[in-house]
Amino acid sequence: PLQLLQSKTVPKRLATSQKKPREPQVPKSLIKEIFRHFAKMPVTRDAFQIVEKCSERYFKQLSNDLEAYSHHAGRKTVEAADLEVLMRRQGLVTDKIPLRVLIERYLPLEYRRLLIPVALSGNKVMPCK
Repeated sequence: PLQLLQSKTVPKRLATSQKKPREPQVPKSLIKEIFRHFAKMPVTRDAFQIVEKCSERYFKQLSNDLEAYSHHAGRKTVEAADLEVLMRRQGLVTDKIPLRVLIERYLPLEYRRLLIPVALSGNKVMPCK
């Protein structure tokens, strides 16, 4: 009878859970929206999952390459020149198609104004460097 009255010890949980830090990801809704815009036809869920995996790997490789270019130049920040070098190596930017043409072709006006310098009245240039 004494054994029944004794309390049982409950194993203690760790005070802090050891979660792995998650990497930021491009939202799936954005990937779907961009893919639908360019595909212009119905796409199955399986195809979207493959596109999501591919785009995740692409952006991971892209960021690693940009980090390597800025590190090679002795900087701790990525600059527009690093992106242009990367796009040249990928064949997106050439002597016939400069980065400015791609910006004008694919980005909306709000972003074009931020990326391409424009002369304004009063001898001012926007955006300032």
